[in-house]
Amino acid sequence: MSLHPSLAAVRGAVRRDLAGFEPGARLVVACSGGADSLALASATVHEGREEGWYVVGATVDHGLQEGSAERADQVLRQLAALGVDETVATRASVDAPGLGPEAAARAARYAVLDQIREQLDAEAVLLGHTRDDQAETVLMGLTRGSGGRAIAGMRRSFEHYRRPLLDVGHDDTVTACQVEGLEVWEDPHNADPAFTRVRVRRRVLPVLEDELGPGVAEALARTADQLRPDMELLDAYAGQAAAAAAVPGGLSVEVLAGQPAAIRTRVLRAAAVAAGAPAGETSHQHVMAVDGLVTDWHGQKWVDLPGHLRARRHDGVLGFEPAEGGRRA
Repeated sequence: MSLHPSLAAVRGAVRRDLAGFEPGARLVVACSGGADSLALASATVHEGREEGWYVVGATVDHGLQEGSAERADQVLRQLAALGVDETVATRASVDAPGLGPEAAARAARYAVLDQIREQLDAEAVLLGHTRDDQAETVLMGLTRGSGGRAIAGMRRSFEHYRRPLLDVGHDDTVTACQVEGLEVWEDPHNADPAFTRVRVRRRVLPVLEDELGPGVAEALARTADQLRPDMELLDAYAGQAAAAAAVPGGLSVEVLAGQPAAIRTRVLRAAAVAAGAPAGETSHQHVMAVDGLVTDWHGQKWVDLPGHLRARRHDGVLGFEPAEGGRRA
């Protein structure tokens, strides 16, 4: 009997993405109990039997919804029934001043998953983001004018994290779970229009599909794949430029001025974030104002930045310092 196409799509994506791991590799699958992460966990267990991987199912309780602890226990039981080698449940403390609820929960989740990976000495943590998540990310980046980095979407892998299902649609993960008889949890937040991503998923993308024809989500995800190598190359050049411009107290204005704008602005943004400016709050306008200290300097003292930071030019050096007591130039 042939394998159901949706189940084949999920398993095939996991097989291709994880092909480089040796037998005995420890892999942590982050699972919320939703269709995407359950399908990922099931496929990883299935492929892991043949490859000899040690698969750990992990769930993170954010404590943001009533009954979350019971939900975490249910996810652990599901993971155990799937055949993972070990299960882990951890409570995350969602407390990140200055971040929205989604960003704060995400930061807490990654912090906990980092700890789990380190404690288990695992090679990778697998995340269940799908092509639909990628399309939503790209579309939000476009509408917010967030630049190439946002439009390039989510990375397929970074540090110890991997996203094996970025070429798989959410419909396939739902169907794969149905085929396997897995009980899927529907997170109420995924239906709450108070969240921008929910409105994009349930209102905006369907309208685009109706008006422009099917395949919009696939096209947006493909745009991310096409753009990401360019962004990574520019980021690499920016890293080299930052090293060349580094001087005591900051960055050489002379060296920065000799860089193309695409490289220079990347150096300036990275330097501001490294100095303490929150990445999510450091806008294009902030970066261009700092760039003005390099390319359009006429004696202005400094530029205020998020995170109680300011950029200042002094004696040919651009540096960053605390902004307490300062005033806008």
